Amino acid sequence: MKKTDVAMIIFIVAVSAGLAYAVVGAIPGLKLEEGSVDVRVIDKYTAEVAEPDAAIFNKSAINPTVDITIGGGPNSNFDRE
Repeated sequence: MKKTDVAMIIFIVAVSAGLAYAVVGAIPGLKLEEGSVDVRVIDKYTAEVAEPDAAIFNKSAINPTVDITIGGGPNSNFDRE
């Protein structure tokens, strides 16, 4: 190899490294921000369960687990054979 070939390879490597450094530096997610960040934490995790709200869970409330059949009478399409 000639000296000019080695110099050209070194030049290409240097330009490629500089270009890669500039491209990676332009990515916003990789930039470090200075300062502290507040993180939410819980005080303590316990097995205690609070009583449900009596305004929502009472005997006269709507029970979503009860099956409701709409129709099914003598004029229903499901009764036809």
